[in-house]
Amino acid sequence: MTRPIGIYEKAMPRHFSWKERLAFAKELGFDFVEMSVDEDDSRLARLNWTKEERLKVVQAIYETGIRIQSLCFSAHRRFPLGSNNPETEAKSLKIMEQCIELAQDLGIRVIQVAGYDVYYEEKSTETRARYIKNLRKVCNWAEQTQVILAVETMDDPFINSVQKYLTIEKEVASPYLFVYPDTGNISAWHNDIYSELFLGHLSIAGLHLKDTYAVTEHSKGQFRDVPFGKGSVDWEIMFNILKETNYQGPFLIEMWSENCDTVEETRAAIREAQTFLYPLIEKAGLK
Repeated sequence: MTRPIGIYEKAMPRHFSWKERLAFAKELGFDFVEMSVDEDDSRLARLNWTKEERLKVVQAIYETGIRIQSLCFSAHRRFPLGSNNPETEAKSLKIMEQCIELAQDLGIRVIQVAGYDVYYEEKSTETRARYIKNLRKVCNWAEQTQVILAVETMDDPFINSVQKYLTIEKEVASPYLFVYPDTGNISAWHNDIYSELFLGHLSIAGLHLKDTYAVTEHSKGQFRDVPFGKGSVDWEIMFNILKETNYQGPFLIEMWSENCDTVEETRAAIREAQTFLYPLIEKAGLK
């Protein structure tokens, strides 16, 4: 077996069917696709797919040979686990339960959970406590179904480092809870990358490859749509540390090119990312 490298759903044309999307990923040499269930109603609707709709996606997986290995569940931005509103809190738990069921049906192994207590509401000690309480609850469901939950390091100070995640991990204490670091996000917040990846290497379920512009005294940073190699990530150092810590998990190229004018533009954008990243991965001995 070789290290799997995947591509984010939002890097590919939005109008594609799942069979077209998986075939496109295969054409570009990827091993898997990461699905998105975000705060958009059309993607939230996936949680209510019928058995027939789910089976159609599974058939596409088998026909193309490309798995949907992980799922980015950013719907919690709109319906956060730490919400002050009881109805929103209840909704956050309901959609998480539905997401775990969807993962079971599609063979998805890892669900990313957003690393913030609330997003559009004011943060407090109460929102943090509520997040921890509800994260423990959804971990119970994950344990029962053997679906891994992985907290993504975010563009939000609540959990913007692996070290902050490790505190949450101790509080929740679930064997099915991991961390899903985003290389751009942890770099943008000026974390010590060696400490991040060395201390957290036993808890890492997967790794997003993404570049960012750093947060500074005069800038909120930029957490998406930053060209690879132009941002704050020191790619050679990061890959060398991953080699040193014996990271064996997958890489996921996270980028947003689903709204390019043509499929050819989308293909060219992804090829450009591969051309930048793959030689660095190989140089570090991580192929």
